[in-house]
Amino acid sequence: MNTRALRIALVSETFPPEINGVANTLGHLSEGLRQRGHHVQVVRPRQANEPWTGDMQSLLLCRGWALPGYPGLQWGEVSMHKLIRHWRRQRPDVLYIATEGPLGLSALRAARRLGVAVVSGFHTNFAQYCSKYGLGLLARLLTHYLRWFHRRTATTLVPSVSQCLALQRRGFERLALLTRGVDAGLFNPARRSQALRERWGLGSDDIAVLHVGRLAAEKNLALLGPCLQAMQNAHPQRHLRLVVVGDGPQRASLEQQLPGAVFCGAQRGEALAEHYASGDVFLFPSLTETFGNVVLEAMASGLAVVAYDEAAAAQHIRHGHSGTLAMPGDQAAFIEAACWLLEEDETLRRIRLNARQHASRQGWPAVVEQFEAHLMDACLSSPAGAHATLGVKPESSTPHG
Repeated sequence: MNTRALRIALVSETFPPEINGVANTLGHLSEGLRQRGHHVQVVRPRQANEPWTGDMQSLLLCRGWALPGYPGLQWGEVSMHKLIRHWRRQRPDVLYIATEGPLGLSALRAARRLGVAVVSGFHTNFAQYCSKYGLGLLARLLTHYLRWFHRRTATTLVPSVSQCLALQRRGFERLALLTRGVDAGLFNPARRSQALRERWGLGSDDIAVLHVGRLAAEKNLALLGPCLQAMQNAHPQRHLRLVVVGDGPQRASLEQQLPGAVFCGAQRGEALAEHYASGDVFLFPSLTETFGNVVLEAMASGLAVVAYDEAAAAQHIRHGHSGTLAMPGDQAAFIEAACWLLEEDETLRRIRLNARQHASRQGWPAVVEQFEAHLMDACLSSPAGAHATLGVKPESSTPHG
């Protein structure tokens, strides 16, 4: 494939240094593309206390407004006409739209007006989130909108096989798998810290039961307490401590529900890697993930993961070999899998070793190369092809160089 340098506009409502799976993924993808010689312009909302400055060639800021109940997350807001004016001066070869809010919609309309190829990503299942909050009608409306949005892009990149199948059942088209990687040098068992474990109240033979992620209702965190209690009841001779890393709207209520747990707040970089490596078992009860980057991070850090059999866990965990799995929604099976891990020290040791070995082979460079190929393919196709229109006529444009 011709790997000429591309001008890529990456459009997202979230981006590093914000802490979430989407931002983490986009940070790795954009940096990987730059290392491969491409020019990447990020279009995103201005983050808290960030000045309205920067290189317009590589960063285009827009206004954002906060999501209710989600401090630190926001929608982006920019007019289609502003993007058209900007991209007429510096025309991208291809857009990657990672979020489907007002910013993503404006970018999609602008790209179609200019005849620029568009690839989209399905990073967050907002419709499923709404179902978890009991908003069934809104979930159906969101599904219609998301299907409408993604049908108007050349390809929609989906991070897991289970998510791809779920979207196909809902009528989404032109889906392609783009999985995720992990930095196995950063997330490494060698970063284990006995000093940190002592601050958690644990000795060398005690068990740190870890959870890392956003503390929000859609993450099914009510299962953490019963699971820890069952593990302790099944193994009364062991000293277990739940350690929760992350922040979010449910933190205060979780601190009340789990008075014996250690809440560490949001962590980044090497500090986050040290927290992972200082754990032993990783509980991941979420049922709303499109992927779940934390699963690979925990495995790379040498933790035994307990998760439901979907998304990243389904792709990367072999039950009983590199982690334990339960059928989605089967809480009893989830708890049983967690208790089983502690029955034999050798079982836990073997699973942790196998998890590390598997995750250490899941690097980002291969993912970036696949991403590049999808963008190249979109450039080679007609940007105004046979896709449905948005009610705006594409402008005639000169061929890409």
